[in-house]
Amino acid sequence: MQISSSTDAVMANSSQSSDTTTTSALKKAMQVQEQQVSQVLEDAQKQSQQMTAQKTGMGGSLNITA
Repeated sequence: MQISSSTDAVMANSSQSSDTTTTSALKKAMQVQEQQVSQVLEDAQKQSQQMTAQKTGMGGSLNITA
């Protein structure tokens, strides 16, 4: 009986450790994905602003060639 419950305890601890590692890895992956999505949205906004500036002639590069 003693050996069996010791083995069960070790297996339970191992399982908890594995779950903690998996949870930690998933959290990190979510953080990385959030950063990537945020960067894509930021880049899209900048590109949209540049396109609008070019269409209206109100931006960093004015097209004055009359």
